[in-house]
Amino acid sequence: MKNKNQKYKIALIGDCLAGGGAEKVHALLSVYFQNRGLEVHNCIFVDWISYDYSGSLLNLGTVNPESNFIKRKLSRFFKFKKFIHENKFDAVIDFRMRTNFYLELVLSKFVYPKNTFYTVHSGILEYYFPKNRFLSSFIYNKKTIVAVSKAIQNTILEKKLTQKVIQIYNPIDFINIDSLKGENISESFKYIVSVGRMNNDVKQFDKLILAYSKSILPSNKIHLILIGEGENLLKYSSISEALGLKDLVIFKGFVDNPFQYYHKAIYTVLSSKNEGFPNVIMESLASETPVISFNCFSGPSEIIIPNENGILVEDQNFEKLTQAMNTMVEDVKLYNHCKSNAKASATHFDIEIIGKQWLEVLK
Repeated sequence: MKNKNQKYKIALIGDCLAGGGAEKVHALLSVYFQNRGLEVHNCIFVDWISYDYSGSLLNLGTVNPESNFIKRKLSRFFKFKKFIHENKFDAVIDFRMRTNFYLELVLSKFVYPKNTFYTVHSGILEYYFPKNRFLSSFIYNKKTIVAVSKAIQNTILEKKLTQKVIQIYNPIDFINIDSLKGENISESFKYIVSVGRMNNDVKQFDKLILAYSKSILPSNKIHLILIGEGENLLKYSSISEALGLKDLVIFKGFVDNPFQYYHKAIYTVLSSKNEGFPNVIMESLASETPVISFNCFSGPSEIIIPNENGILVEDQNFEKLTQAMNTMVEDVKLYNHCKSNAKASATHFDIEIIGKQWLEVLK
């Protein structure tokens, strides 16, 4: 992309490097880009790091953490502006949620270079765009928006929030997953698994526990393992106890290696209100485990092939979710078919394929 003696210089900007799908994509792409010879610089605004990443890191979460709100914000803004301007990046990729539209206006007009790519990782577009079309187009005019699903791409264009929207799926690292999925776990019982943050009810673990309670799984001693942490964990635990499922619903909290749990699960369940492009589904399939998911906006229908690598359930129909959970246990032929197809159905999301798509865009 540049001459042999000059590296392509890129900045990856995120909220943090832990916890969520956008953050995981940020970290994974930083490793891929550096391995391909790019000079990678990362910047985050919250001091929270758990994912492996490559390149330098400007952690603005550690700048004046004890100062008052205004002083802290101003200090971080000017440090960030200096970081962008002095490095003269060839490209910037922004993975943040962008809800402060006055800040985004300033960044787009006075801080970010022309070659800036704004990613959209959620179907809740209010996390990224003002509802006012004029303000949205004014901020993002002539900038490239990268949507993680076709559904998000189409919706942005239909709402006329901006003009230039391309679509690139989230990547997963098959080599890493293959090396981790075989690790031993202490659980010897049969189980299904669900994974996600518990800071809000978007994943609807409370309703999933209720759907599980109505299924044939408890009577067959098939457990439900929930992986994730957050302020609602205690509420979900209380629900399982009230339903008499204390010994069958297992809360694992945060785990470094979820792939070992995916791999040994009968199947993975996703019961979200909405998504962007759920890494959970791709990671489960890559771990050779089929998935049951609501056909929510957006992502699941672009990953799951019905009755081939899992089951797509009518959106927010929890009765049909329970039926699907039963079907995957009772219909052995269907289950084995979905399981045998799981890994191959996700290979086009591998980092080597998605990374090359990013390199083409950066050109």
